[in-house]
Amino acid sequence: MRCEICLKSGMSGNNVSHSNRHTKTRFMANVHKQTVFQDGKNIKVKICSRCLRSVNKSPKFRKALAALAPR
Repeated sequence: MRCEICLKSGMSGNNVSHSNRHTKTRFMANVHKQTVFQDGKNIKVKICSRCLRSVNKSPKFRKALAALAPR
């Protein structure tokens, strides 16, 4: 899944064992389906935990949520 606010999604990397063998892995973003109260409306969004913490602090996140709100 992808965060609808910051567009964060998964990234790839390597698991490295004790013997230094490398195997591909995927590190996913911590994204949750959440209902956020914005401008008197409840909006359902897929949002990462970092954006969820910052949603009431920064005007950047409030602007992004306003753009997602159905009109």
